[in-house]
Amino acid sequence: VDALARILLERSGEQIVFSSLAGDVRVSEVTIREWISTLNSFYLGFYVRPWSKHVANALKKTPKWYSRDWSYCEDEGRRAETLVACHLLKAVEFWTDCGLGEYNLYYIRDRQKNEVDFLVSRGRDPWFLVEVKARDTHLSPALKRMQDAIGARHAFQVVFDLPYEHIDCFAYNEPVVVPAKTFLSQLV
Repeated sequence: VDALARILLERSGEQIVFSSLAGDVRVSEVTIREWISTLNSFYLGFYVRPWSKHVANALKKTPKWYSRDWSYCEDEGRRAETLVACHLLKAVEFWTDCGLGEYNLYYIRDRQKNEVDFLVSRGRDPWFLVEVKARDTHLSPALKRMQDAIGARHAFQVVFDLPYEHIDCFAYNEPVVVPAKTFLSQLV
């Protein structure tokens, strides 16, 4: 289990291919699934499942795994994505637990490798998309493409290397670049 935990900490934000992990750790795929379930129950990490409704050629089965401790991520982009994943998970759990509705966290990726890091759904409908970048302020084309495909109300490119701005992120319906500090302050 220790070897698997170390591998998962290094691969935060990556898709989980159980058969590949089984080969890396040299145990069965069933064992890998059980160990990951155990690690999730100990709050080492969590799954983000793919959203496929209204997305042509969408991935439907392969979840991503995120560490609950982003400080283990050496890569700046991976650390930023993992930090946002943790905050989004906290937000959807809070909103659901407070009785504001049923909220869930997903990611979107199609077979052509167009991907948006996160989708938050409200009820069974897409609410907002989030693409995380460490520095890149050029809007990702996948963000607009996926927003149009699924009908999400908001689409954000969250950039860490920007100063806080006093704006309401949720006032925008078109894809918009927002500072991470601004976006995260408006969740919970």
